[in-house]
Amino acid sequence: MKYLITIIGPTAIGKTALSIQLANHFQCDIVSCDSRQFFKEMSIGTAVPNPKELAAAKHHFIQNKSIFENYTVGDYEKEAISKIDQLFQNNDYLVLVGGSGLYVNAILKGFDEFPEIDSTIRTAVNEKYEKLGIGYLQEQLKFLDSKYYETISTENPQTLMNPQRMMRFVEVCIGTGKPYSSFLNQKKNNRSFTPILIGLEAERSIMYNRINQRVDIMINEGLLLEVKKLIPNKELNALQTVGYRELFQYLNKEISLDFAIEEIKKNTRRFAKRQLTWFKRDTTTRWFDYETPFPKIIDFIKSKI
Repeated sequence: MKYLITIIGPTAIGKTALSIQLANHFQCDIVSCDSRQFFKEMSIGTAVPNPKELAAAKHHFIQNKSIFENYTVGDYEKEAISKIDQLFQNNDYLVLVGGSGLYVNAILKGFDEFPEIDSTIRTAVNEKYEKLGIGYLQEQLKFLDSKYYETISTENPQTLMNPQRMMRFVEVCIGTGKPYSSFLNQKKNNRSFTPILIGLEAERSIMYNRINQRVDIMINEGLLLEVKKLIPNKELNALQTVGYRELFQYLNKEISLDFAIEEIKKNTRRFAKRQLTWFKRDTTTRWFDYETPFPKIIDFIKSKI
């Protein structure tokens, strides 16, 4: 039997530290499913594990892509499952860690399949977007699949500002005559492993304080300089994320630096709240306080083996 020990939870809760402890305990590798940490041009603002942490255990899917690549969750599923199957040839255990719910689901349950869409529809949707902007796509999705629109608004509102993702949703609705959401969760994938899900959480005040502290650390470590270097590419999808978007506004003289930092903290807190909402839907996850002694977590894992 192969076991994929999966660590989930909100940002800044301590997932990286626990994953390294578990990897060392079980003498296995770590596979990241944090979609913000795939990109090599982004490190400070995405809280990529530091060199000491990376050296403490073998990591996969950390800064392995460029912001200039069009990398989808479907691409990630194919690459990650291939790597996971390869790693399981030499070990019965593997640690999966990250805060991107959609990417966790892609590994544990598989990504959904959609019918081919006529290229003329794709072209037409793209032309409408070029003329009318992201608002057109948002209104179309709201009209064609109000259920999915509300789901995104609640759980991952950043997606509403992602033109590629939004065009895909709309073209599927128009091309099939069915809501995009009707194609979700239909495909059942056979996996070669048994997942053991562990969630880390804390009281909201503690969680928010940890987030605020992390943002301050990022600023002190040079996040602003990192963002400055990325200004020429600020329209890329990978950079439409918390920590970068706000500092682009500052550099564009739209807001002050102090206000930008407070916005990063506020938006990260909101993001953490949405992460918890997403993860809490899976009733198979065993939740632990972030300060739970490591032996107690090990005991739980052993009870599942």
